[in-house]
Amino acid sequence: MKISKLNKISFATLMTLGCTTVAAADRVIIQVDNANKGIITALTKQLGGEVKVDADGFIAAQFNGRSVDEIKGILKNPHIKLVEEDLVRKPMALFNDDAGDPMQQQITPYAVYQSQANQVQFNPGAGIKVCVIDSGLDQSNPDFNWGSITGDNDSGTGNWNVNGGPHGTHVAGTIGAADNGVGVIGMAPGVPMHIIKVFNAEGWGYSSDLAYAAQKCKNAGSDIISMSLGGGGANTTESNAFKTFTDAGGLVIAAAGNDGNNVRSYPAGYPSVMMIGANDNNNNIADFSQFPSCTANGKTDETICVEATAGGVDTLSTYPADMATSATLSANGTPYATSAMENPGTASAATFFMGTAEAVNSGAAGKICMIDRGVISFHDKVKNCQNSGGVGAVLINNTAGMLYGTLGEGSANTTSIPAVGAAFEDRTALLAATTASINIGTSDYGLMSGTSMATPAVSGIAALVWSNHPSCTGTQIRNALKATAKDSGAAGKDVYFGYGIVQAAAAHQYLTTNGCGGGATTPGISLTLQAFTSKGKRYVDLTWGSATTSSVDLYRNNVKVLTTTNDGAHRDGPLNRGSYSYKVCEAASTTKCSASTSISL
Repeated sequence: MKISKLNKISFATLMTLGCTTVAAADRVIIQVDNANKGIITALTKQLGGEVKVDADGFIAAQFNGRSVDEIKGILKNPHIKLVEEDLVRKPMALFNDDAGDPMQQQITPYAVYQSQANQVQFNPGAGIKVCVIDSGLDQSNPDFNWGSITGDNDSGTGNWNVNGGPHGTHVAGTIGAADNGVGVIGMAPGVPMHIIKVFNAEGWGYSSDLAYAAQKCKNAGSDIISMSLGGGGANTTESNAFKTFTDAGGLVIAAAGNDGNNVRSYPAGYPSVMMIGANDNNNNIADFSQFPSCTANGKTDETICVEATAGGVDTLSTYPADMATSATLSANGTPYATSAMENPGTASAATFFMGTAEAVNSGAAGKICMIDRGVISFHDKVKNCQNSGGVGAVLINNTAGMLYGTLGEGSANTTSIPAVGAAFEDRTALLAATTASINIGTSDYGLMSGTSMATPAVSGIAALVWSNHPSCTGTQIRNALKATAKDSGAAGKDVYFGYGIVQAAAAHQYLTTNGCGGGATTPGISLTLQAFTSKGKRYVDLTWGSATTSSVDLYRNNVKVLTTTNDGAHRDGPLNRGSYSYKVCEAASTTKCSASTSISL
């Protein structure tokens, strides 16, 4: 089927909401011992509440028209441990700009190469399983090993294998789309997954849904929880659920958020959850990726801010059948990367260069217009091509990269010929071509952007690495990904990238060399750090003792920065504002080291 423009608008609007609360605060979580849950459930119903979630150690209930304080006021019972607001959680995808045509061949998304996932072989025998808490995984897409995928339905959301929008299917494909010669390939191809559908028809759920889902993930034997979702505020029920999963050896990964600000979103902001930001295919941070501070209540904690990033801009992945728009472009028989703009259809003809297409030109009659970006709107360019008798339009970017755009929604688009975008890098070849072909149609694969897309990338990479080191814990995998991330942005750890872009092959080698513990430390080597500012510039003074070699290696953020005389002191800098970790090792040793110590500037 083809998704209507109205549905497209609604979904795009939903995705740009970021982590805004969209429901009234009349739903609460009630913590209670299981032995007394029946009493409290009956009391809740007697007081007009509707039980929405019945989980281990808590229930969630809706009291229409009552505030949280009012609900707390009427729920007076000694068996109740805590009453707290049940907070909204929703998908975090900034936009989807469908493009590409992988229906006939397998395409590797750029983030796979960027994160070195293509350099590590997934080991299915390790039994690593990823639990995806999202909007469901639509069974219409064939790009999965369905025999290794299970799922749970949550209250009011419908079957887990029927989509509640394309978000969950897109996320799951990034994690584990199969290596089967068609579509896309996931970070951990064919990894077993357990799908929990938590989002309702309006596209959001509650924190209690996530806490309950964490229990279901554990019961299903999952090792990793992946959540491309979030919202404002924290509560203990949700926090405890993910801490319990992590303490049992699991790994929980969640999206930082898409509002481009320093607000801390949850569940990513809990210490037990690894917060993930998004970067583009040029190793730049995405402008929508949130960057909360690592300091709260006067204390610095690297587990409450972005710890690492992965590709999350224009990410190609799986969609429910026919819900994405696909575009192809070829010139003189050579295929070129392209993006769909509007107007499904096919056109094959000679080419005609219209410059910036600011006016009608009869030379374009019966031809495909090659048009430069600039001066007037995309719509007016295509309209001028159409009014000239053109049968299709290729709009070429005037800066590096692909041109993505639309011709207007609904009645605002008065054009009817197929129109696509093209990259500036291909301009010379496209203008030299004498013939071109365009096709815009539906597809089972499309693009989305957001920390929602970066999060499953890291989840898949974690599963990939962990499958080769199954004796490790989730926390040890988390530490290995941070220790080997590619430093990007400002030197050292920063609030945007955390430790950097995850690198699967580097993490695999790190664990192969050092074991799950990441390398032993030598208790005799002590290390203290002191921040120092001079003439407005920031430095770190390192002081160490008990190293036995004549020289030592100094590591900043797990990268060796220099070898120096073992005189017990060194000043590092000047440095940018941010968080840094240091360790001192005996020269030429990766095992005889101090413990890693962190400091914020």
